[in-house]
Amino acid sequence: MTTFTTVFVILFFIFILQTVWLFISELAGKDLDLLMIIKFLAFSMPRIVPLVLPLSILLSSIMTFGNLAENYEFAAMKSSGISLQRAMRSLTVFIILLSIVAFFFSNNVIPYAEYKFINFRKNIAQVKPALAIAEGQFNDVGFYNIKVNKKTGDNGNILTGITIHKKSNIGDGSKTVIKAKDGELISSEQSSILQLVLNNGYYYEDIVPKKYEDRSKMPFAKSSFKKHIINIDLSELNKTDVTDESVANTNTMLTVTELNYTLDSLNKNIKTDILSFSENSNVRIGIPDNKKILKKEKNKPFPDDILTLYTDQQKLDILKIASSNVTSVSYSIDTIKNELENKQKNINKHILALYDKFVIVYACFLMFFIGAPLGAIIRKGGLGLPIVFAILIFITFHFINTFGKRVAQESGMTPFMGAWLSSIILTPLAILLTYRATNDIGLINMDVILAPFQKIIKKIFPSQN
Repeated sequence: MTTFTTVFVILFFIFILQTVWLFISELAGKDLDLLMIIKFLAFSMPRIVPLVLPLSILLSSIMTFGNLAENYEFAAMKSSGISLQRAMRSLTVFIILLSIVAFFFSNNVIPYAEYKFINFRKNIAQVKPALAIAEGQFNDVGFYNIKVNKKTGDNGNILTGITIHKKSNIGDGSKTVIKAKDGELISSEQSSILQLVLNNGYYYEDIVPKKYEDRSKMPFAKSSFKKHIINIDLSELNKTDVTDESVANTNTMLTVTELNYTLDSLNKNIKTDILSFSENSNVRIGIPDNKKILKKEKNKPFPDDILTLYTDQQKLDILKIASSNVTSVSYSIDTIKNELENKQKNINKHILALYDKFVIVYACFLMFFIGAPLGAIIRKGGLGLPIVFAILIFITFHFINTFGKRVAQESGMTPFMGAWLSSIILTPLAILLTYRATNDIGLINMDVILAPFQKIIKKIFPSQN
């Protein structure tokens, strides 16, 4: 228990440092106080547990059983009639309890922490935009992209070398650029308005002419100012919570029950889209109802070549319309194909998130039944050889798991196979190691490997009698 706790804490700390490295751009240069950084790390910690827990079980199992084998305690136990399975029995019960806890943690704590983590990241950039403006890079604040060369003042509210790109209301890029020598940010907790006071600058705005042929002239307006005030309304940004619709990857923030409900809705939605597209395509192409066709056939059957009913000009018009319809339908098919692929990817992600909550349970068992017999076989404890074996096995597990998920997201394999691929591949290894450790067989039978070489050497260099 002590070994497992120590290994878990050390690995957890290492992965926390990795998280800080990944999100260093969101933490550095934004004058965040210690409490906000602690909250940021606290909300990101639960997502690390599914990585750290199996690795901790694997490493602590190798170390514990390696120490027992190295000190000949296993030999003493076997001479007393205690088998390896009996020695593993109490720890197996502990792993069962730990797996149950891991499932509830993955199903309840991680989704809530993920929700709060994304919400907190948005709060840093939106609720407190004064902190979100980092030096030397463009910062997205509402409808503005703001870049400053230097920040001074007690709260970093004095800005120097300001460049602002104002986003277009119709979503066609940025047509307004404001440059100022210096400025000041004025905000209040009681107000939802962020005031940006600019001094000594220029205002550039592209003008969209009414005539298309005049756009090549690229007209723009330019003006200078001594003082210019920009009021940024944060009422829509300053929200304490983030709705599901505004957050990407909502599958990571749902429990098993919520995932099942969401998957049912997503599957119904994609089936409705397919049916709707097929019906609209029939209408667009002009396919009549079957009953009308049968009725028409009863009154007067169609000739083999239906175009013979029309004049040459009408035939030409019909063929032009048909060609246009084929082109239009092909474009529609390509568009709906991309939409359906994206929706299927979203469904696959939700299915993978559902299986992940059960994979972590099995991974705890798998790593224990790999680590415990492996430690008994190699007979090495401590932090030397066990770390090497643990890292190699875990990297293999993590690589296969990541590969399977990526392929499953692209519908290259079923989500079930993508989520369970690493477990399926490593399960035979756990069975093999457990069998060899139970029957006192080494990790590798060197005689089997060396025997062919010995025979070859004897043939080349026969002994002289």
